Amino acid sequence: MSPVVVLVGPPGAGKSTVGALLAARLGVVVRDTDADVEAIAGKSVSDIFTEDGEPVFRELERKAVLAGLAEHDGVLALGGGAVLAEQTREALRGHVVVFLAVGMAEGVRRTGLSNARPLIDGVNPRATFKSLLDARLPLYREVATVEVATDRTDADAVTDAVLAALPTT
Repeated sequence: MSPVVVLVGPPGAGKSTVGALLAARLGVVVRDTDADVEAIAGKSVSDIFTEDGEPVFRELERKAVLAGLAEHDGVLALGGGAVLAEQTREALRGHVVVFLAVGMAEGVRRTGLSNARPLIDGVNPRATFKSLLDARLPLYREVATVEVATDRTDADAVTDAVLAALPTT
């Protein structure tokens, strides 16, 4: 079993929204690894970061990604930082991985000051988001088989672009 497509990208790229639209159009189920982590931990991602720390979250996330890759045959949406783990990047090889790219200004606009996104919740969200993008962009591109820009594009158009880029079997 293997996902039809795996979505990666920074916060605000549209992984959850596009994932749901993509799954509906493909007639499959969407699975979100952040939701899997929350179900396992019994608390929100934000609470895991606050109460247990980022390393605990990253380990739960890594396990959730590996389980999703092994068990799910629909659309799999990964958390924005999942690509930080080398084991995750290695496990993504051989899968269809779509990087939903979003620029800094658009990403900050979409995520706002949401405290549900613990890594960009802070004094200067723009600087934090920029440093997050700078660190992760090469990793998203390393694992991606397809890159789709999402800036100034609605979710339906992004979904269309992802569908058009998927390999046909």
